[in-house]
Amino acid sequence: MDDWLKDSTEVEASWVTVDLAIFTVRGDQLMVLLIERGVEPFLGRAALPGGYVQKDETLRDGALRELWEEAQVDGGRLHLEQLGAYGDPWRDPRGRVVTIAYLALGPDLPTPVGGTDARRAYWAPVSEVINGVRELAFDHPAILADALEEVRRKLEYTAVAAAFCGETFTLSELRTVYEAVWGQYLDPSNFRRKVLKTEGFVRPTGERRLPPTGRPAALYRRGSADLLSPPLLRRVDES
Repeated sequence: MDDWLKDSTEVEASWVTVDLAIFTVRGDQLMVLLIERGVEPFLGRAALPGGYVQKDETLRDGALRELWEEAQVDGGRLHLEQLGAYGDPWRDPRGRVVTIAYLALGPDLPTPVGGTDARRAYWAPVSEVINGVRELAFDHPAILADALEEVRRKLEYTAVAAAFCGETFTLSELRTVYEAVWGQYLDPSNFRRKVLKTEGFVRPTGERRLPPTGRPAALYRRGSADLLSPPLLRRVDES
């Protein structure tokens, strides 16, 4: 019998959890927040922060609480949105657990501090996880891969890249975000022209920042646009 034709009485209790793929840019690298699990299953294995949703809280509240308990990171500083649901029967050896994954972005976030069932919390280069240098518990590799592609896509069509920057930023800092997330070098002059040509993406503050070397750079804030028109598209490798 096909799985979808099973009788509706073939059900069992399920648990609901939240998991968070939290990105920031540090040292010109795209980083993801990981915790080292302090309990079974996967004791000692790296994982995305998350946990069970309590009976009296919303999914979002559960995500914010778990983020604070496991890493001492204030989710109120982050761009936070729901990524999707993951519920394959085999994803958790403890039983049927459906997790709601959240995507979060923030500017150069502080060093996290592990708590509750997390031995420690730390930032890791996304490239190391995607390339298999760091192995994640549960189905977190799939969640992270989905979250990374969603961020890359959003940078093309929305102004969310500014969420990686401070309140004010230079176009060079904004370009660094794009290069870190996309993993591509971008020509500075071409990038500047495209950003300034995109209505509502950024707005000048009239102030300048003096870099360690070179000329003072103009400062900008995020503009009023949520969607970019025209979009800033990634370069597609033809190999």
